[in-house]
Amino acid sequence: MKYFEKLLWWLITGQRGGLNRARIIKKLHDRPYNAHQLSVLLNLDYRTIRHHIKILVENKVISGSGDSYGKIYFLSDEMENNYEIFQGIWDKYIKNDE
Repeated sequence: MKYFEKLLWWLITGQRGGLNRARIIKKLHDRPYNAHQLSVLLNLDYRTIRHHIKILVENKVISGSGDSYGKIYFLSDEMENNYEIFQGIWDKYIKNDE
């Protein structure tokens, strides 16, 4: 198992809040969003979204561009290159729980 695959397993299934992080990744795969847009789309508190974004950025799963409030987030190159791993985790462990 490659490092990035282990990282995704840990971020999504091995920690509290993994479902929300997975939902953020799924949305960002469609197109870039800012934190407020994600908050509305996922029906989550803005501070909750900011918390999960921070974790995903620190682990190089997503990247951001722009200034603070309007900062747009998108999947990192590493995440784009390994999206099929994420999709496998999603299909097996999350899809039916959502």
